[in-house]
Amino acid sequence: MAGPCGTGAPAACWKRHIVWQLRQRDRTQKALFLELVPAYNRLLEKAELLARFSEKLQPEPKDVTPATHQGPWEEESEPDSDQVPSSATLRVKWQEEEEGLRLVCGEMAYQVVEKSAALGALESELEERQSRLAALEARVAQLQEARTQQAQQVDARRAWNAAQRAAYEALRAHARLREAALRKLEEEARDLLERLVQRKARAAAERNLRIERRERAKQARVSQELKKAAESTVSISESPDTIGNGVKDGAKMTLALPAETEFLESEAGENWKRPFRSASATSLTLSRCMDVVKGLLDFKKRRGHSIGGAPEQRYQSIPVCVAARLPTWAQDVLDAHLSEVNAVRFGPNSSLLATGGADRLIHLWNVVGGRLEANHTLEGAGGSITNVDFDPSGSQILAATYNQAAQLWKVGEAQSKETLSGHTDKVTAAKFKLTRHQAVTGSRDRTVKEWDLSRAYCSRTINVLSYCNDVVCGDHVIISGHNDQKIRFWDSRVPRCIQVIPVQGRVTSLSLSHDQMHLLSCSRDDTLKVIDLRVSNIRQVFSADGFKCGSDWTKAVFSPDRSYALAGSWDGALYIWDVDTGKLESSLRGPHCAAVNAVAWCYSGSRVVSVDQARKVVLWR
Repeated sequence: MAGPCGTGAPAACWKRHIVWQLRQRDRTQKALFLELVPAYNRLLEKAELLARFSEKLQPEPKDVTPATHQGPWEEESEPDSDQVPSSATLRVKWQEEEEGLRLVCGEMAYQVVEKSAALGALESELEERQSRLAALEARVAQLQEARTQQAQQVDARRAWNAAQRAAYEALRAHARLREAALRKLEEEARDLLERLVQRKARAAAERNLRIERRERAKQARVSQELKKAAESTVSISESPDTIGNGVKDGAKMTLALPAETEFLESEAGENWKRPFRSASATSLTLSRCMDVVKGLLDFKKRRGHSIGGAPEQRYQSIPVCVAARLPTWAQDVLDAHLSEVNAVRFGPNSSLLATGGADRLIHLWNVVGGRLEANHTLEGAGGSITNVDFDPSGSQILAATYNQAAQLWKVGEAQSKETLSGHTDKVTAAKFKLTRHQAVTGSRDRTVKEWDLSRAYCSRTINVLSYCNDVVCGDHVIISGHNDQKIRFWDSRVPRCIQVIPVQGRVTSLSLSHDQMHLLSCSRDDTLKVIDLRVSNIRQVFSADGFKCGSDWTKAVFSPDRSYALAGSWDGALYIWDVDTGKLESSLRGPHCAAVNAVAWCYSGSRVVSVDQARKVVLWR
C-alpha cells in the first residue's frame, strides 16, 4: 500500500498511512543489509576455500612435491615465469592474504554487530510505536464512542429546542391574544371608571344641591324665628333679684343674622342656653344677647365667612410645569449644616430653597446658574428641625421642631415671628393650608392640630390613635400618615375621621399631587404607594433592588406634573419611578455617602435637591 487512502474508508485512512510509512521504512533499512549479507556470505565462502587450500598446502612428511601444491593462484603468475614458487614463498603469501582477509572479516563482523544493534534499536522503536499506535487506536475508539453519544445528545437537544420553540411561539401567540383582551378590558374598565366618576359627580352635585336647599330653608326658618324673637318686647334687668322691679324698655331689637343648625347645636350651645321667648315667659340680660351675637360672629369667622357670607380668603394657585425633566447629574454639592439635614423645600418661584437640620437652623439658598448661594439663616428654633414648608405666596416659612412646637418665620427676617405651642411631644410635620392664615401640625403625642396663624391660636385638635409622621392638606381635607401603618383622612368641616387606608409598614411621608387626585406615601416596608383619591384605593406600588428607607422620616415626593415619584435610599442613591407605568426610570448615585433623608422637586420641574444624614445638600439637574 502506498500513498494516501482513498475516499471509500475515511475512518481508517490514518491507519493505512501509518502502516504504509512503516513498510516504507522497513524496505529502506533492509536494502542496506541486502548488500552486506551477500558480501558477508561471499567472504565466508572465500574463508572456507582458503582454509581448504591451507590444509592442502601443509607439507606432508618426506613427500613434498611442487606439483601437488599448485593452486589457482599460480595461474595469476606471469605466464612467462620459468620457475615454480617455493612453499615458503607461498606460505608467506598465503599468510599475508589470510591476514588481510581476517582484517576484512573483522571489519565486516564489526559492521554486522553495529547493524544488528541498530536493527535491535529500530525493532524496539517499532514495538514502542506499535504500542503507542494500539493506545491511540483505543483512544480513537473511545473518542468515536463519545462522539456518537454527543451526536445523540445534540440530536435530542435539537429536538427539545424545536419543541420549546414551538411551545414559545404558541405562548407568544397566546400572550398576544391575552394582551389584546387585557387592553380591551382596560379600556372597558377606564370607560366604566369614567362613567362611575361622572355618576358620582352628578350624584354629589345633586346631593349638594339638596343639602343647600335644605340649609337655605333651615336658615330662612331660623331667621324668621330670630326676627320674631327680636321684635318681641323683653324686660332687661341687671340681676335676677330685680326682675319684678326692672325697668321695661319699649325699644325693639331687629337682628338679621343668618343661623345654622350646627351652630345652634354646638358653638352657640354654651353661650345661648335658652331660645328667645316673649316677655311674659322669660327675660334676657343685655350681656347674654351680646354673647349670642359674638358667638355667631366667631363661628362664621372660623368657617371662613363673615356675617355677610363673604368667601374664604385663599392663596392664588401656584403655576407648575407641564412636563418635568428627569435629573441626570449633580450640579452642586455643599456641606450645608453642622449636623444631619432632615428637611428641604423649594419656594413657589423655584429659585429659593430652604433646608432644616438637627443644628436647629434653617438655611435659605438662592439657586443661581446651577449653584446654591447662601441667602440668610433663620434662627430661634427650640429643637431639631423635622419639616419645613413655604406658604403658597412664598412669604412665610413654617417649621416643625422637636421642641414640642412649630415655628413661623417671615422670609427676610432672621428671628421667629410666632411659636405654635400646644403639643406635648415632638412635632414631626407642619404644613400650610390653601386658605390664608391656616396651618396644620402633626406630632408624636398622637394629635393633629389646626391653627389660626393670624392669632397663633389652635382652632381644632384631632386625637388619633398613633404617632403622626406627616400631614398634607387639600381643599377641605387633612391627610395624616401614622406609625400604625395607616393613612387617615379628616374633613375640616366635621370633627371626625372620614376614611382610613391601611398600608404595609410605618408611614414616613405623604405627598399630594397638584390636582389633589393622587397621594404618594412612603413607608418602612421599602415601598412607595400611589393612592387614587377618586376611588380611594392603591393604584401603584413602587419598589426596587437596593432601595430601602433610611429612617422614620424619609421623604418622597411627586414631580410637579405627577409623572414621576422620587425618593432617597439608605445607601445615598436617588430612585425615580414612572407613575403611569410603574417602572424604575433611573437611579442617581455619587455625591451622597449616607442615607438620604428628604428630597424636593422644584415647581418648574427642572431641578431636584436631596439632603442626607452626612450634612450634604446636592442640587441635581
